[in-house]
Amino acid sequence: MGTEQQILYFGNGTDVTGVDPHGTNGMPEGRIIAALFEGLVGKDPRTLEVVPAVSDRWEVSADHMTYVFHIRETARWSNGDPVTAHDFVNGWLRGLMPALGNETVTSLFVFKNAEKYYRKEITDLSLVGFKALDDRYLKIELENPTPYFLQLLDYLALFPLHTASMKQFGELDDPTNPWSKPGNFVGNGAFTLKDWIPGRSLVVKKNPYYWDSENVRLNEIHFMPIDQLLVEERMFKARHLHRTEWMPYAKIPVYRANKDPEYNHYPYLATYFYGFNVTKPPFDDVRIRQALAFAIDRKTLVDSVTNGVQSATGALTPPDTLGYTSRSQIVFNVEKARQLLAEAGYPDGKNFPSVELTYNSSEDHRKIAEAIQQMWKNHLNINIKLRNQEWKVYLHEIKNLHHNVARMAWVGDYVDPNTFLEIFTSDSGDNKTGWKNKKYDELIKKAATIADKQERYEVFQQAEALLLEEAPLIPLYNYTTNNLISTQLKGYHQNILDYYSYKKLYLESSTPQPE
Repeated sequence: MGTEQQILYFGNGTDVTGVDPHGTNGMPEGRIIAALFEGLVGKDPRTLEVVPAVSDRWEVSADHMTYVFHIRETARWSNGDPVTAHDFVNGWLRGLMPALGNETVTSLFVFKNAEKYYRKEITDLSLVGFKALDDRYLKIELENPTPYFLQLLDYLALFPLHTASMKQFGELDDPTNPWSKPGNFVGNGAFTLKDWIPGRSLVVKKNPYYWDSENVRLNEIHFMPIDQLLVEERMFKARHLHRTEWMPYAKIPVYRANKDPEYNHYPYLATYFYGFNVTKPPFDDVRIRQALAFAIDRKTLVDSVTNGVQSATGALTPPDTLGYTSRSQIVFNVEKARQLLAEAGYPDGKNFPSVELTYNSSEDHRKIAEAIQQMWKNHLNINIKLRNQEWKVYLHEIKNLHHNVARMAWVGDYVDPNTFLEIFTSDSGDNKTGWKNKKYDELIKKAATIADKQERYEVFQQAEALLLEEAPLIPLYNYTTNNLISTQLKGYHQNILDYYSYKKLYLESSTPQPE
């Protein structure tokens, strides 16, 4: 199964929409992009501490508002060109192009005046807080002191881009530019794009120009799009995969009882929730959103459907995220739910309109949807239709607010409450609900200006309380990672971000080879 050839077969959940860092924010895509690109810094997968990457050193001002990064002289693109400070500047400027529709654009707003430049309130590039001092030195000025800034630098929105090659295939702000297709692609990661057969696999191969290539032991990674968990589990048992994306909930008790060494179960900084489309009836009425939120028994849901491996929650931010735990929670309260529904004009569910709950194709997503569908029928006497969609269609539908209620989730990009709360700001491309609240936006912006941790967290408490009161989402549970990892896969470490460095992974046969 590729072990001797150092070919990693990696279950990736579903077929991907692409590998443009500014063209997606899905987890399946993000896993591949992390192999193809590298940021100024990386993380140690054992500790999540920031470590040098494209930048081998940096200086920080006393007020933590100005950074100067030195680009290592050995950094190269996959076509052999040097990686320079200009490549970061050009990449970030591309991310700020409005026509591109970059869903992660708000991540770039940490830079001084970047948001004003994006909104065309200023046009002078010299006022934006990133500048190449020369090929080797990159100066960054922040809008506010940002405790998680260094962590953010290996997020896909902050990767450099080889814009010279991209321009050969079209305009930089054209989302259909084919620069990221096999044969056209130029990246700076430990791996580069080799082949992509939609529905079968996306293959990356070792990048010989990567600055640390001599320490990269894998020759290829085959990202396998398998959205049926039972199929994925069978492929793993047949030794056609080294790692699964997830585990079927029905199978987990057996693996746990047997203490299977290849079964992984550990906390994950992520929240599973349902999001309403608040721009259209009936979910433009906060009372209806609240009613449906109060009518879900999360404890029963996780015990019965997930076999108790997930952790029920009534908040968006996972508990104890760098010391922050939301005081506000949406709780199970059937009496309150019925009262709110009646106040909204639907006593005992009478005349409630036909609405759909959308989820991306997965047996476990279906089971959760069916359980909640039944809870809403039992507690509110309303009938909800279920609609499952293939990943690409699902992403397009929720992005364009073509849903009523949809299954959603958020995985922390860094360890800080902001990574969760920022996604519900009005202009966030990750806000797939249509909900906009000026006070909420102001609170998130205010938190960004506060250096004192506890004072900052108090503002987050206010923001999360407002979010849960307005209920554009229904938090359901916090994730734990549940997957299968071959004992032959080495260099993989458990952590709450499920973060791994592909350059450190390698395969080692579990049985002695004959001499």
